[in-house]
Amino acid sequence: MIIGRKKKQTTAVWILETHLFRADEYVCSACHHAAKETLPVCPVCGAVMRGLTEDPLWVDDLEELDAILDD
Repeated sequence: MIIGRKKKQTTAVWILETHLFRADEYVCSACHHAAKETLPVCPVCGAVMRGLTEDPLWVDDLEELDAILDD
């Protein structure tokens, strides 16, 4: 009888990407899937989520707007 190998469970975190002109996104650190809300498991790669970190992309958006308006 052959017993299958146990698949190693991947863990990851949600990365909160805050945007200035559009809705915030939660991105899986393992597969980079963008979701509208945090879930306990990534629906794409199946990674178990262990927390949340922030990536303030709105700062980049604001700097770009500032450069366009020349303020």
